[in-house]
Amino acid sequence: MLNDKITELETQLGETGNSTGQESGMKVRVEVAQIQPFSEYFEATGELEAEDEAFISPEVPGQITEIYVEEGQRVKTGQLLAKLNTSLVEKNINEVKTQLAYAETMFKKQKELWEKNIGSERQYLDAKNQVESLQNKLETLQAQYKMSLIYSPLSGYVETIIQKKGELASPGMQLMQIVGLDKMKVTAKISEVYLPVVHEGDTVKVYFPSYPEIVFKRPITRIGHVVDKQNRTFKVQVTVENNKGILKPNLLASIVINNYNSDNHIVVPSRLIREDMKGSYLYVAQKDGDRWVAQKKYITMGKSYRQKSEVLSGLESGEQIITDGFSNVTDGAVLQIVD
Repeated sequence: MLNDKITELETQLGETGNSTGQESGMKVRVEVAQIQPFSEYFEATGELEAEDEAFISPEVPGQITEIYVEEGQRVKTGQLLAKLNTSLVEKNINEVKTQLAYAETMFKKQKELWEKNIGSERQYLDAKNQVESLQNKLETLQAQYKMSLIYSPLSGYVETIIQKKGELASPGMQLMQIVGLDKMKVTAKISEVYLPVVHEGDTVKVYFPSYPEIVFKRPITRIGHVVDKQNRTFKVQVTVENNKGILKPNLLASIVINNYNSDNHIVVPSRLIREDMKGSYLYVAQKDGDRWVAQKKYITMGKSYRQKSEVLSGLESGEQIITDGFSNVTDGAVLQIVD
């Protein structure tokens, strides 16, 4: 009785096994191989710099008597920033003006006499030369006075005031720093291997890790003409606008540059490609009579970028690439394709 029951169960199990085998093998999903556009990019880290920046210093030496601006204040081109002690120059100007007025009076009288043929030519010329000499001296003193007034050469913000009222300023000594924030440039150093593919005018993407919502697409405005001997890099600059004044000098920036494009190769997900001693391969589903079987196909790979890989040869457009279940598939295995 017990033996009869065991025999019956074995028969049922055998029938079930046969049914499963006939239903056909391993379940997989497939995707049709297609020729697609493919692009590769690389990123370079750079720093933001102000296009307009100036360290202000006087043209003549003198004591600082007035500073008319504060740190953080916005200034315009030509705005008066500071004044040096001009008392001596002003005194000299007044003296020369007095001398000039007297000389002009004497010259006028001498000219009238000369026109009436009274007096010598030398007296006339001496009077004329005296007027011209004093006029030149006055112009020089007035120029010195103007140089004692320090004006902003650009529109921007007073970033730093270095010297204080009462201190002695001199040419070449920094008095304050003015930074224009309306126009900025990103400068990055790029490996020399990219020299053949980076050109002035190429459009690149610029973004800032601190402000991920700010993204620019701008042309490369300048490429350096020298490769750095130490790190084998060259400079690339991109100009960006800063109309809202959010971006600051020395802010970290990233430049995304396109270095490869192709539109005549099959592109597949990189995760499908595996390696063995013979090279790179993937699996496709191949029709064998009324069933599907797995076929191992060795391929020649091109470039890879963002989980996509370019296939240069070994795979034909229209073939059924196994995209799910491929890790358990072997060459020649019977497949069941599911949606």
